[in-house]
This record gives sequence, C-alpha cells and structure tokens, in this order.
Amino acid sequence: MAKQYDVLFRLLLLGDSGVGKTCLLCRFTDNEFHPAHISTIGVDFKMKTIEVDGIKVRIQIWDTAGQERYQTITKQYYRRAQGIFLVYDISSERSYQHIMKWASDVDEYAPDGVQKILIGNKADEEHKRQVAKEQGLQLAREYGMDFYETSACSNLNIKESFTRLTELVLQAHRKELAGLRATTAPGVPDLAQLEEDEYKPSGAEDSPKACWC
Repeated sequence: MAKQYDVLFRLLLLGDSGVGKTCLLCRFTDNEFHPAHISTIGVDFKMKTIEVDGIKVRIQIWDTAGQERYQTITKQYYRRAQGIFLVYDISSERSYQHIMKWASDVDEYAPDGVQKILIGNKADEEHKRQVAKEQGLQLAREYGMDFYETSACSNLNIKESFTRLTELVLQAHRKELAGLRATTAPGVPDLAQLEEDEYKPSGAEDSPKACWC
C-alpha cells in the first residue's frame, strides 16, 4: 500500500500549565476547542499530515504537562524533538517570565539544531493582557526565534504557526531530505521507512531509525 506521507518527525509543546498547549494541539489537529481546562498528565500526542513545498509531512505533536512534578518525564522527550513550541499565556506575566527557564531546558536537553518558535497564546483575551506583543517580539529576537500570537479559541495563527515550524524543520534537514530522495525512485521520497517505531510505547527498545529522531 502506498505511503500516505513522505516524512515523519516530532514537534513538542512546552510551557507552564494552563497556557493552552492542549487547546492549541486540539485546534490544529481536530479543529476543536474545549474551554474547560484539564491538565495534561505526563505527555500525550496527536498526529496530523500537512503538505509543505510539495512534501507530505506527518507530524507527531507531543503535548507535555507544565507542572514541575512531571518535568523528569517530559524532559525525556526533548532529545527526540526536531521542532519545539515555547508557549506562554498573554494574560499571565508569570508564564512569560518562565519562558527563559523552558528555553534553558531546551538548550540543555534537546538536540543541537532543534527548531523553535515562541507562541503567545490566548490572544483573544485582550482584556486580560499582561504581556504586550512587543515583549513577545523582543524575547523572540533575543532567542533568534519566530514569534506568533495565537488563539485556540478564535483559531488565530494556529495553522500558520504549525506550518512555519514544519517549514523550519524541513529547511534544517534539507541535506538529509535530499539524500533520502536520491535513494528512492524519482518523485517518490521514501522518508518514513520506520513509522512503526513511532508507535512503540514509551520505554520500548530503541532500534535504528530513518526519521529525524
């Protein structure tokens, strides 16, 4: 059976508890918004396939718990991510200040060259704003990241931000992409050779992978 995508990689959502990471994920993958907040326990993930520059990309998006008691668990996922969203809530100055801590963790635990985007979520709650857009832009410039203000509620910049991070990951791995293309039939890039490994439960024995892990 023909593959339904050309390449598979992982994105990771990081940020304090309550900033809306799960809502961002559900809006992007299922086009749903659930205003009732239920904290993620440990980690969860969803899948979505999008097309970027003619390449069908299967994205495994990991949603991590923001609470400190889950940090040991979630840090195990940093090293296998190719793209990371650092998310704060524009109505929470505290969550914005904590981005520096999350960025430090990424520097320590994520692989070199991981692509990052800064997200100021809940942009629909303008009346509760504690973090100016200019602050988000400035912080993103300091870290060399793209920046988006998003709203899972109003669907603001959801597709745009996920697509942009996907583009950045593809650009960062263009050499591997070209190499894998060269080993397959013309026009049929076989870049997801071991997708079965992606569904191994946590702790399963590792095996060589053809995806960018």
